[in-house]
Amino acid sequence: MRRPLLVDVLLAALFTGLTLATLYGWSTGPPSVALIVLAVLSVAPIALRQVAPVLTLAVIAAALGVAGLVGGEGFPSGGIGLLVAMFSVAMLRPRSVAALCLGATVALLMVTWVAQRDEMAWPQVMQSGLVLVGAWALGEATRRWSRRAELAAAEAARAVAEERVRIARELHDVVAHHMSVITLQAGLAEFVVDTDPPTAKAAMATVGDAGRDAMLEMRRLLDVLRIDHDDEADLRPQPGLELLPDLVARMRDAGLAIELAVTGESRPLPPGPDLCAYRTVQESLTNVLKHAGPDAQARVALDYGEDTLTMRISDDGVGGSFQAGHGIRGMRERAALYGGVLSAGPAITGFEVLLRLPA
Repeated sequence: MRRPLLVDVLLAALFTGLTLATLYGWSTGPPSVALIVLAVLSVAPIALRQVAPVLTLAVIAAALGVAGLVGGEGFPSGGIGLLVAMFSVAMLRPRSVAALCLGATVALLMVTWVAQRDEMAWPQVMQSGLVLVGAWALGEATRRWSRRAELAAAEAARAVAEERVRIARELHDVVAHHMSVITLQAGLAEFVVDTDPPTAKAAMATVGDAGRDAMLEMRRLLDVLRIDHDDEADLRPQPGLELLPDLVARMRDAGLAIELAVTGESRPLPPGPDLCAYRTVQESLTNVLKHAGPDAQARVALDYGEDTLTMRISDDGVGGSFQAGHGIRGMRERAALYGGVLSAGPAITGFEVLLRLPA
């Protein structure tokens, strides 16, 4: 605020100096003290136009009106202060206040013209009025533009916040899934390393694959946050349902028995819903792996309807009563983002997640 105020003070000083110089140039003799004061008041108040725009306009209009009555024809400032003040009122104050100020100022000008002359000089009155209306319209347009700029900035900030939330959910899904697989397989390898070396070797291989997949997906997400993108950045798309068989195979390698069933005519989905469906299956199977017990069996059923994709992930484990945490909350929010509905809760046996997405 300090810098704009300084600019207004300098502008007011410049206009005041020019107005006084013009006043002395027009006068055959030294101008009266009253006329000098009125000349200063016709431009100097614009130094406070952003602090008190209505008061600034009132002082300038009153000074011009009185100066028009006592100073004869014309006025050295040419009404520049009045135009700046009217612009400021229209830009900084509500439309109703600006319109009231415009009407009062035009009325004051008409009264001044009537008092100065025996006949109304309509062309000059109309010209002055139109100039004032132009200043008001310019201020109103500037106020609207500023408002649109503020809304655009707020929308951009909201979009950034939503993107951060989305990336946080992605990181949660990636880390939770792959770390669950790594933990279980590492535990299995440690348990059988002396008695069953081939099984331990297979478990460690699964750990390596899961770690590499986690690093790859996290790199994709972190590349979104990077400002200095380079040509070698990984630009491959996010995973979708086309990678669902790979996900199921990886979970089977982790020791989870899974049945995959697809009904209806399979077809590609838009990137957002496609990723939402994949992450829902990934999070649900990770929860089964963590909570349903070692002997649990899971079933993933996809039904491609005419307008809706329905996904049902269920298990027959013993963890059906576990509390819904951030993962399930994130799945619900992600589904709602794409116009879908997700429900999750205990089933007759085990736990069930049901997702419906518009296809």
